[in-house]
Amino acid sequence: MKNGFINNNYSRIPDNSTTRILDASDSISFHSSLHDYAPTPLYKLPELARQYKVSNIYLKDESHRFGLNSFKALGASYAVNKLISNNQAFDTLCTATEGNHGRALAWSARIFNKKCIVFVPGDTALSRIKAIENEGARVVRVDGDYDDACKQAESTSLVEGWSLVQDSAWQGYEVIPAYIMAGYLTAYAELEEDLHRVNQDIDIVMLQAGVGSWAAAGIWYFHARYGKKTPKIIVVEPEEADCILSSFRSGRRTRSAGSNKTIMAGLNCSTASSIAWDIIHSSAMASISISDSSVIKTIKKLYYPSGSDQRIISGESGAAGLAGFMEIMESEEFKPLQEHLDISDKTNVLVFNTEGSTDPVSFNDIIKP
Repeated sequence: MKNGFINNNYSRIPDNSTTRILDASDSISFHSSLHDYAPTPLYKLPELARQYKVSNIYLKDESHRFGLNSFKALGASYAVNKLISNNQAFDTLCTATEGNHGRALAWSARIFNKKCIVFVPGDTALSRIKAIENEGARVVRVDGDYDDACKQAESTSLVEGWSLVQDSAWQGYEVIPAYIMAGYLTAYAELEEDLHRVNQDIDIVMLQAGVGSWAAAGIWYFHARYGKKTPKIIVVEPEEADCILSSFRSGRRTRSAGSNKTIMAGLNCSTASSIAWDIIHSSAMASISISDSSVIKTIKKLYYPSGSDQRIISGESGAAGLAGFMEIMESEEFKPLQEHLDISDKTNVLVFNTEGSTDPVSFNDIIKP
C-alpha cells in the first residue's frame, strides 16, 4: 500500500517514566473541577453505518470542548496545572502551534493568571490567529513551517525564561508533553459514561495524528481499558505530512518527506513526538495517510447527513479519522487493510471529531452546495 502500513508487530504499551505519568482518573478529576466542564457528546450514526455495511459508527464530538472548538484544552490546562502543582516558578507560558493548541494554552494561561506567547507558522489562517489573541495571548508569526515555529518557541523560551508547554516531545523534553497526553485522556475516559456503560465493545478506532500525542493517548487508554481485547487502532495523517507513516516505513522516528501543503492544518507536522512515537510504534495496528480531497468529502458528508444522522460541524483536521475509515472502505488501495481488519456487518467503529470549524472561510467554501 502506497499510503498505508500494517504493523504486524504491535503489542503492549511500553512501560517507562513518561508513560507512567498517564492517568485518566487524575485528568478527569482535574477537568471536572473547571468551570464550564461537560463531557462532549457521543453520536451514533446509523445511516452512515448502513452505507458502509458495519454494525455501528460512533463519533465523539470534541468541537464542544470548553467552547474552544477542539480537544486541545484538555492537554494544555492539565499540563499547566501540573506545573503549578509542582511549584515551578514562571509567569509566562510559551508554545508553537498551527492554531488549536495555541488557543488552548492561551485559554489555560488566562485561567491561571499567566501571560502567554504563541509562535505560529507564517501561513497560519488569520481566523486561528485571532482566536488565540482573543484568549489574551501575544502571537508571533514565524517565517517557516510548524517545526520552525517549534524551534523558535524553544529557543526564545530559553533566553526569556518562559515555561515552554509544547505538545511534542524530544530528547530532554518529555515530561510536559506527557502531561499534555495525560490531559487528553479525559476525552477517552468519558466513554465510560456512555459507550462503555451500555457494554458496547469497539472493534476499530480511527485516530488522527499530527505529532501523534492525541493518538498515543488514545492507544494507551484502549490498551489499558480492553487489555487483550483492545480494538484495532488505525492512525490517520495527511499525505503531505505523514511523519508517522514515514517512521513506520523506516523503522525509526523520522521526518515526513511530504510538502507540508495540506488543508489539515492541525495535523500538518513533519516530525512525530518522541514519546508518542514510542507508543504508536509499539501498539497501533496500522498507519495510513489520506488526501485533502478525502477530508473535503467527509466534511460535506457530516454537514449534509443522511436520514436521522446528526449534523456535525467538522474542521479539516477534525474529519480526518472518519475520512480514513471511508478511504479504507472505498479505496482499492486499502483493500488489503480492509481484509486485515476483518470488517463485517458486526463491526463497531469509533471516530473522533477533534475540531470544529476553526477556519470559517475554508469551511464555508467546502460546504457550498
